[in-house]
Parts: sequence; C-alpha cells; structure tokens
Amino acid sequence: MAQFELDPGQVSRAVRHRSVEEIWLVLSGRGLMWRQQDERQSIVQLAPGTCVSIPVATAFQFRCEGGEPLRIAAVTMPPWPGDQEAEFVSGEW
Repeated sequence: MAQFELDPGQVSRAVRHRSVEEIWLVLSGRGLMWRQQDERQSIVQLAPGTCVSIPVATAFQFRCEGGEPLRIAAVTMPPWPGDQEAEFVSGEW
C-alpha cells in the first residue's frame, strides 16, 4: 500500500503494469484518469472518495485539476515487484 500525490496542473507519465493490479482511493483533490485495456478506453473523474481499479496490463495516466494536490492511497496485488514492473506507454495527455 502506498500514498502519493500530484500537484495542481501536473500530469503523470502513462504506464502499463506487467503483473500487478491496483486499487486506488482518492483522498483529496480532483483530477482525471485515462485507462485503456485492449480497444476499450475511458476517462474517469477523480474526486475524494472515488475508488478506481487498474487491472493487469491496463495502460493508464492521471492528471491533477483544481487548486490543491491530488492525493491517492493505492493497494497493489501482488506486492510491487520492483522498478521493471511499470512499462512506459503513449498516453492521453
């Protein structure tokens, strides 16, 4: 389990996880998350209390909108195996 934040106006790099799934809970702030699995794409609004799943091999990217940092608590299953887990991909932003 980890907690992280993205400052207002910042955008993450788009990645795809090779072997883990994640569940995210938005603690504070607002933003958007883009997800793509095969040909399916979606953009999810992120707000306090929103829970988002990221299945294995789903490409995703997120950004912070508004005036405060976007704070997330995330659980990874199985435990994070190391730096080689995240593969950079082309994203929405």
